Amino acid sequence: MTPQRLADEHDPQPVRRSEVVVEGRVWDVVRDEVDLGDAGTHVREYVRHPGAVAVVALDGQGRICLVQQYRHPIRARDWEVPAGLLDVPGEPPWEAAARELHEEADLVAGRLDVLVDLHPSPGGLDEAIRVFLARDTTPVPEHERHVREAEELGMPCVWVPLDDVVQAALEGRLQNGVLVAAALAAKVSQARGFDTLRPHDVPWPQRPTSVQTAPAEPAPADPAPAEDA
Repeated sequence: MTPQRLADEHDPQPVRRSEVVVEGRVWDVVRDEVDLGDAGTHVREYVRHPGAVAVVALDGQGRICLVQQYRHPIRARDWEVPAGLLDVPGEPPWEAAARELHEEADLVAGRLDVLVDLHPSPGGLDEAIRVFLARDTTPVPEHERHVREAEELGMPCVWVPLDDVVQAALEGRLQNGVLVAAALAAKVSQARGFDTLRPHDVPWPQRPTSVQTAPAEPAPADPAPAEDA
């Protein structure tokens, strides 16, 4: 049965017990005991993430800006769109997007719109990503450019035709999840005259928060084994 209006349903279930298993520098691993009603109570472990933004910068020639970074978990230098964590307290998502575009691509956007919202891996982390479309971009003056370090040191930054990016993704040559979703969304939006875009400050209720759904308690001495999410 197809719903009248196709949309994800926000439906938090009661959490009977919660603990931070691993406290990381950027994100934590959390273990929750979730009451699923008739389906019983089950243990789920996931990464608690602050959320992120990404930016598809599109120029007048139909090209998008890509950067390449080394990503240690996959042992690869993958091509991506500029992106970053929502790790500045009180910073609106669109300002975070503008900041990341400045820092990673040396660009300033004349216009930002919301392109697509993503939950990249809902079975294992609560990360929400908002992808913006940036247009009318101009270069950041040399003396105002961000000094890059770590994985960003010497990071390549190139302009590539959107059609080429879509083709490379469909052929499996580009596999970064945010890039693939963003490029496909940008192509569809472009074909529809960009009538799919939403204002830069449209509400984002799916963005996760750090609020606990239940008081954290010590884990049982011998907790039930986690089941596949």
